[in-house]
Amino acid sequence: MLVLAIPSIALPSLSPTELHLQKQLAPPPEFPHEVEMSLVDHLDELRSRLLRGLLVIVTSAGLCLVGVRPLVRLLEEPAHGIRFLQLAPGEFLFVSLKVAGYGGLALSLPYLVYEVLQFVLPGLSRRERRLVVPAVAASTMLFLVGIIFAWWALVPAALGFLVAYGADVVEPLWSIERYLDFVLMLLLATGLAFQLPVLQFLLGVLGLVDAVTMLRSWRWVVLGSALAGAVLTPSTDPITMVFLSSAITLLFLLGVGLVAMVRWRSPQTS
Repeated sequence: MLVLAIPSIALPSLSPTELHLQKQLAPPPEFPHEVEMSLVDHLDELRSRLLRGLLVIVTSAGLCLVGVRPLVRLLEEPAHGIRFLQLAPGEFLFVSLKVAGYGGLALSLPYLVYEVLQFVLPGLSRRERRLVVPAVAASTMLFLVGIIFAWWALVPAALGFLVAYGADVVEPLWSIERYLDFVLMLLLATGLAFQLPVLQFLLGVLGLVDAVTMLRSWRWVVLGSALAGAVLTPSTDPITMVFLSSAITLLFLLGVGLVAMVRWRSPQTS
């Protein structure tokens, strides 16, 4: 029986510098911050973050409650020359709490976004994290832009129309609670409506819809924006509805442009 003796080949050992260079050149892991946690640990972490977020909201609302009178005067500025009444005992107290709650929520929004990112990002891949962070930042910015747009254009236009419509018949004496409900709801609805480009961007990046398909449905978008302008606005005046529906249509076109840009840049990236 013939036995072949194969000589053993000694592999060259790598130096510490070469090992470090090899680690640097290795492809990054798909889930770099992945941590093995049980369901109970996830729930406990979620509970802790919710409690911290709630604490920040309550603290911010308390600070706003201290200076609630300047905030109420600021919200009263669009209603030029209108007298506000307290129609029930304690009405202004409940209005102050409501305004402080909205103000505390607005002030704590950056911290709430931070807590959401800290809870979600460790379980996402690198591609998903590159998508989530800009989307959340853009969502926050668009929400603030929507509030500014409502404050600058929608609220004065709506109040001007409503006051002028019956000025020769009735004297405008408004309840402070009804007025602030109107203004706060209009600000919130406009901020939510301004999230449309972010939704379109996410759908385009994930490949669920393209810009051509969006443009083909422009008739439905115009109809939907008109319905949204009628539903989201707390008043029934046509001025506010036209302004809000026009803004939603322009935001839809902006989202189409973002999706087209993503589709145009994707071949270059790949």
